[in-house]
Amino acid sequence: MTPVLVAASAYGADLVRRVGHADLVHIVAGAGAAGLEIRRELFDGPEDLPALRALIAQRKLFSVYSVPFELFGADGKFDRAAIDLAMTEAEEVGARYLKVSLGHFSAASDLQALLRYVSKAPVEVLLENDQTAQGGRLEPIVSFLSLCTGNGYAFGMTFDMGNWRWHGIDPELAARTLAPHVRYVHCKGVREDKGKLKAVPLEAQDAHWPILLSHFPKGIQRAIEFPLVGSDLEEVTRRYVALLASV
Repeated sequence: MTPVLVAASAYGADLVRRVGHADLVHIVAGAGAAGLEIRRELFDGPEDLPALRALIAQRKLFSVYSVPFELFGADGKFDRAAIDLAMTEAEEVGARYLKVSLGHFSAASDLQALLRYVSKAPVEVLLENDQTAQGGRLEPIVSFLSLCTGNGYAFGMTFDMGNWRWHGIDPELAARTLAPHVRYVHCKGVREDKGKLKAVPLEAQDAHWPILLSHFPKGIQRAIEFPLVGSDLEEVTRRYVALLASV
């Protein structure tokens, strides 16, 4: 079966901060999802990560740990302190992947320091295309991944199919270009509302997102990262898990 996860952010920041990630585990498991993407930016104070790990395992799920950290800081240097913290937490919660963004990478950045770190890390690091100018454009990401490959490390990627729109990039071009690196896909639609872009649910009749998924290996891990809203969140989640699993 195609593994479909749910990003905690799909339930809205207010709800997640109010009830905590542990409550979401039951919703996600009941909806038939394979796992939960834990979002560090939605913690409301310290989280008991070992307890969350035990609960996720009890419900026979797995997790991805997403942090709002960049590999390279504003000075262009590998931000080892931030990634160290995230890695410790990812290990505590038993995550399959640690998801980060690129940050301010340039030809002057110390790529070797990063590669030495990730090659020995206990949790695989995946790079996501985000909505920032430094971490969401195609050219720097392609350059970074190519240099990693040239140095003998196959850096994996979280492909967010919607975030490209914030940079005016054709998502299909990005999918074709980055396909060999993609391990995990963030699924969402994007619509303009009052001059601003916002994430919206995918629909069965929309042929665009299945075409994007067709560029990646069949059955690739994917996550719901669009708003899940309704009086019965488990039922709403179940419907979209089934939709994403069907492609």
